[in-house]
Amino acid sequence: MPYILKEFDSIYNKRIEKFLQEDVKLETSLINKLLEKTKVLDENNRRYQKNQKIKSKKVKLILFEEKSKGLKPLFETEHFAIFDKPSGIKVHPKTKDLNEYTLLDEIKHYISDKGKLINRIDKETSGLVLVAKNDYAQYIFNEIFENRSIKKEYLALVHGEIKENITIDKKISSSNSLIKIKMETSSDGKDSLTKIEPLKYLKNLNQTVIKAKPITGRQHQIRVHLNSINHTIIGDPIYGLNENISDMILNKKLDSKKRIEYTKANRLMLHSYSLEFDFLGIKYKIVSKQNFGE
Repeated sequence: MPYILKEFDSIYNKRIEKFLQEDVKLETSLINKLLEKTKVLDENNRRYQKNQKIKSKKVKLILFEEKSKGLKPLFETEHFAIFDKPSGIKVHPKTKDLNEYTLLDEIKHYISDKGKLINRIDKETSGLVLVAKNDYAQYIFNEIFENRSIKKEYLALVHGEIKENITIDKKISSSNSLIKIKMETSSDGKDSLTKIEPLKYLKNLNQTVIKAKPITGRQHQIRVHLNSINHTIIGDPIYGLNENISDMILNKKLDSKKRIEYTKANRLMLHSYSLEFDFLGIKYKIVSKQNFGE
């Protein structure tokens, strides 16, 4: 239950920081964070800013309160942990999504507020998510990702037959689309490289199970690259579809049956399968325990 809304009777003309510290009993660091992130509001949902005096009867706070559902780390050390996220769970909440369970609930529950996401995967993508347990580990992993010295492997089920290994070297940029998060291949985008290896062709469905190795880490990279070669991932609600249909799926205006008619699955068939890296002189290769398609 990440973000919840709490209301407090205010004290007129009291400085907002002083009210939150003395009357709500919050720590100074949290008060500053809430004010900076627009999470302190009046009764009309107007934001309070630093040093502002209270001019409303109520003060609203949007607070993060974790609630575990028992999803423990698949693997952990003193410095980092790896979660095996199921499909359908967001990695990180948005303020507007009050009371929505996300992976961050489990990170806060098992690791504390010091846990920092290193890589993120989409809500419908399942598989491995890396979390640093401290600032030192976060710094090292940021260097590892920046230097592209981490090996990531995904499994995906795609439309059509892929017979040979393919290297997709196409730049990616934001798309001028009805779907705000949609990306596209573009000559003026950022350099993006994905290696594709076919594993099994399902002739009766005309679908191929593939392994995808993203060398770079752009938003929706594997999805965009596969769509660009006409092998869209099964279940993708954004790529390979009419944008009006995509909008209805994303805004839950279509039921599961209708979605499957358009995308051939009730989820995105993309799975973060393995992570391989060197951390403090030790080589790690972590493999997901989920069956592909869960």
